[in-house]
Formats: sequence, C-alpha cells, structure tokens
Amino acid sequence: MEEIHVTSCPLNCWDVCGLKVTVRDGKVAKVDGDETHPITQGKICARGRMLKERANSSERLLYPLKKVNGQFVRISWEQALDEVAGKLREIKDRYGTTAVLHSHDYANNGLLKNLDKRFFNCYGGVTELTGSLCWGAGIEAQTWDFGNSYSHAPEDIQNSRHVVIWGRNVARTNMHLFQHLLAAKKRGTKIIVIDPLFQQTAQIADMYVSVKPGMDAFLAMGIMKEMLRLGLEDRAFIARHTVGFSDVEAMLENITMEKMEQLTEVDRSVMTELAMIYGNRPTATYLGLGMQRYANGGNTIRWIDALVAISGNVGIPGGGANFGNLQVGQCFDIAALALPKRKTASRTFTMMKQAEGILQAANPEIKMIIVTCGNPLTQVPNTNLVKKAFQSVDTVVVFEQFMTDTAALADYVLPVTTVFEEEDVYYSSMYHAYVNYGPKLVEPPGEAKSDLWIWAELAKRLGFAADFAYTREEFLKMGLKPLQRHGITLERLKKEKHLLLPVQPVPWSDYRFQTPSGKYEFTSALAQRKGMNGKLQIMYPAESEIANPLLAKKYPYRLLTIHPLRSNHSQHYHLVESIQSLKIEVSKDVAEDKGLAEGDKARVFNDRGELIGTVKILAKAHPKTINIDEGQWAKFGGSVNVLTSDRESDNRYGSTLYDCLVNIEKAEND
Repeated sequence: MEEIHVTSCPLNCWDVCGLKVTVRDGKVAKVDGDETHPITQGKICARGRMLKERANSSERLLYPLKKVNGQFVRISWEQALDEVAGKLREIKDRYGTTAVLHSHDYANNGLLKNLDKRFFNCYGGVTELTGSLCWGAGIEAQTWDFGNSYSHAPEDIQNSRHVVIWGRNVARTNMHLFQHLLAAKKRGTKIIVIDPLFQQTAQIADMYVSVKPGMDAFLAMGIMKEMLRLGLEDRAFIARHTVGFSDVEAMLENITMEKMEQLTEVDRSVMTELAMIYGNRPTATYLGLGMQRYANGGNTIRWIDALVAISGNVGIPGGGANFGNLQVGQCFDIAALALPKRKTASRTFTMMKQAEGILQAANPEIKMIIVTCGNPLTQVPNTNLVKKAFQSVDTVVVFEQFMTDTAALADYVLPVTTVFEEEDVYYSSMYHAYVNYGPKLVEPPGEAKSDLWIWAELAKRLGFAADFAYTREEFLKMGLKPLQRHGITLERLKKEKHLLLPVQPVPWSDYRFQTPSGKYEFTSALAQRKGMNGKLQIMYPAESEIANPLLAKKYPYRLLTIHPLRSNHSQHYHLVESIQSLKIEVSKDVAEDKGLAEGDKARVFNDRGELIGTVKILAKAHPKTINIDEGQWAKFGGSVNVLTSDRESDNRYGSTLYDCLVNIEKAEND
C-alpha cells in the first residue's frame, strides 16, 4: 500500500520547506518537495531528502540504554524512567533543582519541542543555557538597534533596486532566497555579494567583494563614511526616527579611510561604489550568520544595521537589514506551553561557556546533565573542554536517535522519534512566515518514543503529572491559541497544510521601533541598562594581528567553519559516506606558503587542539583563509570545534566560532 502525504521539514534552517512524503507498507519510501507550498514550491535540499535515511537507518537507537562498567546495556523503559526520575528527585532534595543542567540546541523546529521547558519549569527550574552558537550575537544586536529582529517577506525582494548578500551563502543555506535572487537578476536588480569566500552565491553576483574575515564592521564604516562625504545619507529619516547619530559621526571621525582599507583589504573605490548603491534605494541587505561569530560580532551587525539606517533603507519596501525574523515565532503562545512562572529557582550559563560553567559550578555543583535536540560534544566550541566537563558530572542523560559523540559519553541514552513518527507544527524564525503542519506518518521502530511521552512519564514519577495530562493535539491548540482571531486554527492547518502567519511584510514601516525611545537607536539604551556601552564601537576580533600579534605570529591563518552542504550541522555525517573524510579547504596563498597540493594530508592546529584531513585548494578565497566544515563526528576525523574558542561575543549572546587562528603543515600520508 502506498500513500503520499504533505508535511514539513523540521530542520533548523532558513527555509522550513514543505515536503511530500511517500509512505509504502508503513515505511518512508521517498521525500520530495511540496509544489503547493507558496515559498518552497517543490524544491528541497539534500539535507531534507536525508530525512528518509534518518527514519529508516539500521543505526537507529531502538531501546533505552544504560552504561554499566563502561558498556551500554539494554534496559526497559520502566527501569530507565524510574532511575532517571529517582536521580532527579534525589538531586532536588539534596542539592536543589539547579544542580541539573538542561543542555539543548535547535535540531528540530517543532512547536512542541518547547515542552522540555515546561518539564524543567514544573520540576522547579534548572540551570539553563542562554545565547546561541548560531545567531545570538546578531539577534541581541538588532534588539539593541530596532528593539527586535524582523525581516522583510521573501517576495518583497521584487521591490529592491539592489540586493546585498552579506556573509550568507544562500545557495547552500537558503536555497529559496537563491531562486528569488536569480529572478531578481533577470529583472535587472543588481546583486552584490560580500564574503571572504567566493562561494556559489557569488558566482551569480554582479559585484563580488572579498572582505578580510572578521573585518566586516570596518567595511560598513567605510561605506558610511563615503556616504556622508557624498551626501547620500537620508537626513530626514535620521532626524525624525533615530537617536544617537552624533555618536556615530564622532566615531567615524576617529578612523581614516586608509585605515579601513588596510583592515578590510578592500579598496576605497569599492567602498565608494557600495555607498552609491546604498544611497540609490531601495537596497535590501541579507545578513549571514558567520560574520557575527567573532568577539566583535554584535558590534559588526550593529554597524551594518547603522549603514542600512543612515541610507534610509529601513521601513521601506525593497529595503531592510534582514537577519532574524522573530515576529514569526512570536505569533505562538510559547508561555502557555513552557509555564515559565512555575519555576522557583534559576541559574544560567551561556551556551558557549557551558563547559566552563559545569566545571566551575558551586552551590550547587552540576550533578546531572540532560541533553535534548543537540550534540554538544560536536557542536559546542572547545570540544576537549566540553568532553572534560561532561565526564565530570555524575549522570548524563541524552535523548537521541543515533549514537552521536554526545550519546556515546552518556550514562543513559533514551531513543526518540524522528519527524515522520510524531505530529507537530513547524515554522522558521529566520526567513518566511508560513506555519506548516506535520502529521504522524509512520510508527517509530523498536521502542523509540517522542520527547513528549518521555516528559509526561517522568512528570508522573515526579508528582506533576497533571501538567502533562494533555493530548498532543491539545498542546498544539494551546500554542496556536493567539492565532484564532486571525482564523488560524489547528483544524484549518491540518486541512490546508501551510498558512501565512499575521506578520509585517515590511517591518518598521510605521517607524515605531520597539526600543526604549521608540526610535532606531544608534546608541542603545537597552545596552546601557544591561551595563554595557550602548555606542557603536571600533572593535577587532580577539584572535587577530591587532588584538593579539604574538598569537597571530604563531598561528597566522584565519579558520572558518561553515555549514556543510549535505548535513544539517552534525545530523547526517553518519549517513553520507562522501562527507566522512575530513576536508581542509585553503586559499591559494596558504597552499603556496606551506607547499600543499590538492589531495595532500595536512595538520591544522592551535593551542586548543589539532585535526588531520585532506587538502582542497579554493579557487577564490580571501588570503590566509582556511575552512573546515562544522559538524564532523569524532569517528570520521573529529569536530572542528577542537580548534575553536568558547569565548563569548561582545554582547555576551553569541559564539566566537570564527574568531580562531590556526597554523597548518603537511602531514605524512598513511
């Protein structure tokens, strides 16, 4: 028997595609794109197609596992739940609930994945993680500037004269925006790509700008300085709708164009041309996630926001500083699902420094870690320190589908369902504003259970069963309740499969910003309230020739760690043989400096660790640049995060994964 179902991709990326899934004899047989989806229109990436392999893989975890004398043994769900609940009860009684750390990330965009918060809040409140490895510095930066991080609707690109793709390889990470770019180019819209790497998106650009990694803020400053010299700024917008512009002018006076040319390795003539492009509005800017992964990352996004603002490209069709689109997620009643008022204790570590937090925690120490929707032993920076921290804790519990690096280190591994084995609702807080329905399509293999089932069973054992005494459908209706007044209900979503949420297609068109002043803030009052300098600043990456010349002499090359093409972070490496050998991509000058040829074995190293892989020479990349895709498993060569720092960004909400200097040398072939 064969059936075709419309559902959704759950992966945490820009697009959240509509899917058509063929189920044959109770198994997922094929994953295609849903051509009726207004945004994704039947086109999906290889990562989405891999969901079939994830569901059907013979490597799936099928039964609860407990580590005994260093080896995993199969146990019953009853034993697993009784023992985990017993440890949670004992920890609460002896040490307090914050002796438990909930380590999580965003491997799945399902609405009901928020129910982990409900469990921990009803338990009493645990040690939680703040910030983000991914976009945290940029979200905080835009919150300081605009009051929130909102983006224009995808179709608004039709109104743009120019489109600047800044540090974002949309061909790899946001393929439906790439389709819009191709269409815009045909209409005569000028496409500009700013990136240290000449990637697939740059190949279609009318103008490509190679900027030195970590120096994007100085490029934005140079463009602004040229705009002001040429009188291209929007003085009406600045006067009526902003505060703090005089601070920006004063800061720009402190740095010369020659200095910015030197720092960015971009000619002044290019900055002048970009100034004219921004002045000839509407110009849309799409910001990527890489350039804010530096110690100056929040400041970088703020300078680009400021460029968009002074050029008058805020609040107009075809403009925007498009980074996050949090108005999408804000449509749902997350508080009703999470019950934040139920917690009576709280402690936080940043996601970047969770290892340091674990090792240094006192009153109470961390006694238990529960990991959901994440693989911190691969994805969190400074892998060797993360491993040490997790090994120091009495009990580690991991919810997983496969034996990842993190699961292998755990004391208990609880097998969970994949996307097609549970019902949920999916949405993106990065690009488009469609919410997608995902029905349960197949039964899970073995004894795999949904996260919700596990939370409900633990809640029964811990005395708050009533808080989970709802069906999956009732929880979904709870989260969707604010949308009822807009005619969006679970019943309608089930029928129509995808619905447009009530969000602003052109944010800030009324020029009412969510900042303390109600205006765009070049100097942030919110930052000042948090005890930080609210002014735009001249800041450098922490690992750079300027900030640390001795380190730069020892490790002269900048390491980037971009997203892999075939895997969503670490999720698919074990399923795709072609990406299981570690590749080290180097700019031509690095290859020449070190006598490296394509296919050579090379060792990349710094004070934190080392990796050995196969050399690939990049045809076009900024000098002194090396890239190793993130997400690689230990058994396939090791995570690039053995090299990265757990330092926090300037505003404390982001990682500094790209703020990483390394050296490289030829290694002996096996």
